[in-house]
Amino acid sequence: MTLPERQLANAIRALAMDAVQAANSGHPGMPMGMADVATVLYSDYLKFDPSDPAWPDRDRFVLSAGHGSMLAYATLHLAGYAHPTIDEIRAFRQLNSPCAGHPENFELAGVEMTTGPLGQGLATAVGMAIAERHLNAIYGDALVDHRTWVIAGDGCLMEGINHEAIGLAGHLGLGRLIVLWDDNRITIDGSTDLSTSEDVRARYAATGWHVESCDGHDPADIRRAIDAAIADGRPSLIACRTLIGFGAPNKQGTAATHGSPLGADEIAAARANLGWTAEPFVIPAEIAEAWQGFGARGRTLHAEWNDRLATNGNKKEFEDRLSGKVAPDDAFRAYLDSLVAEPPKVATRKASENALTALTADIAALVGGSADLTGSNNTKTSSTKPLTKDDYSGRYIYYGIREFGMAAAMNGMALHGGVIPYGGTFLVFSDYCRGAIRLSALQRQRVVYVMTHDSIGLGEDGPTHQPIEHLQSLRAMPNLLVMRPADAVETAECWAIALAQDSRPTLLALTRQNLPPLRHDVTENLCLKGAYRLRDAAAARRVVLVATGSEVSLALDVAERLEAAGQGADVVSMVSTELFDEQDSAYRADVLPRDALIVSIEAGTTFGWERYTGRDGLRFGIDSFGASAPIDDLYRHFGLTADAIAPQILARLGQ
Repeated sequence: MTLPERQLANAIRALAMDAVQAANSGHPGMPMGMADVATVLYSDYLKFDPSDPAWPDRDRFVLSAGHGSMLAYATLHLAGYAHPTIDEIRAFRQLNSPCAGHPENFELAGVEMTTGPLGQGLATAVGMAIAERHLNAIYGDALVDHRTWVIAGDGCLMEGINHEAIGLAGHLGLGRLIVLWDDNRITIDGSTDLSTSEDVRARYAATGWHVESCDGHDPADIRRAIDAAIADGRPSLIACRTLIGFGAPNKQGTAATHGSPLGADEIAAARANLGWTAEPFVIPAEIAEAWQGFGARGRTLHAEWNDRLATNGNKKEFEDRLSGKVAPDDAFRAYLDSLVAEPPKVATRKASENALTALTADIAALVGGSADLTGSNNTKTSSTKPLTKDDYSGRYIYYGIREFGMAAAMNGMALHGGVIPYGGTFLVFSDYCRGAIRLSALQRQRVVYVMTHDSIGLGEDGPTHQPIEHLQSLRAMPNLLVMRPADAVETAECWAIALAQDSRPTLLALTRQNLPPLRHDVTENLCLKGAYRLRDAAAARRVVLVATGSEVSLALDVAERLEAAGQGADVVSMVSTELFDEQDSAYRADVLPRDALIVSIEAGTTFGWERYTGRDGLRFGIDSFGASAPIDDLYRHFGLTADAIAPQILARLGQ
């Protein structure tokens, strides 16, 4: 028996109503409104295999409007994924349920990314589509041939990141990307007429997208629009005109269904209106059977793909690439040795480029880019030709002035697999990227942020470009590895550490100005410890100078002044507070002993350094905005010189 498609869609509506009501929290309107679209997508188009949610050639489906999370949970359950179970859906939004308020990729297989911050799902999907085209260019249709689908709401299309993302997608001609816009014209505040009057379709068309419209409650019209999108070589936006909360007779089409439970009376009325007679959280057997049959096509395609992979000459290389396991080879070892043989005096941004030159020649998965600062971030190497719509095999992306869009796209590449993305901008513009950096950390993805011009050391560009609070604010972010190397050796070690991370992103804070070589031994990666003693006190130790990046050489100068006054001083290079905090207590106590005056030196805010100096220690930094001047003048102005610091330490020591 062929069931009416409306009944299949009503299963989504029923689960959404029931789960939100049970939780007394959530957003039932979007799942109810987009249920017909989702049913058509799963039944006829989406390539998936519930028995193997991580199948590399599956289609990627991103619910950018993550507040409508019950759409994802309902479709995963109905389509036959092992999770969520009906009991897990009953526990929607409750502690320890994988059905969180917004979908989380680490909670449920089949959830491709963590969504909720509006716009980022769509922008991340752009990165997934880039990764698909890139890998397709290398391995061909036999191994890589899938699409990226997005369900996005009005809010996703209003957010500023949407402008960045669609411009990049249109420029790169990502025709395998299809966005299904829930065009319900309702936000939490009410009608979209309250806040916007733009022509969304025209905006997308202007950026090189193919645009379609359809009745989001008419399966035949939905199919027509999707078929047209598939036939077009451009990325596609399909405006699906829907009624938010479809089926709830007294609340549909209003903001009342957006972010609140419908209430028992309205749910009863909706059940009657939809002809849904099953009890809460019960799916009639014939509907459950029909939904689980949607995966049959994907299982067949998966089996055929497995056969192709088994006989493909690139099988091992492809599987290694998808595994994400990398290790620097002999060429990188030789590069490290060269830093000892001929120690360079270079900016750490240049040292990063040198390290990348060795790494990108060996690791094909590294795909880099910059937000229009290639010559400043030093992120391009001879091995990374441009990735363009005419040649997706390239490994360098010119992101343009799209810092947020770049960061989100890198998340998408990492989530897709087969690509290790890195991208650059100035450290001060991490503010523009922050939302995506946070999602990198939350989603536990290996993304490398190359942030240069990391202090007042950038000089004359002045306070707008000089980061002050940025390092400490980024260190405060859970699961983000922040590293600020002091010379070329530390920079190379930091790159090796970044590539070894498999469940967190890394941010490298790098200088514009040249720094002297400080490390002359590469037998051990000392940066792995986060902080290590670079110089032992000559006299009896009374002071430990803790510095990062460009201020480590300053700390060495300060130590010489203190030693000349008979006061022994260790110098500690604290490359990463996160890595240092992960060491055992004995190591940390050895590096920062309690019987010494602990002094921090960093060209940024002193906020937070008391964690290491204690309240009785000294903290040298900058607790105001910077200034426009040559670098040496700035360091003198802000008291970051040996002449300014050493006397204050001696005074504290009673000298």
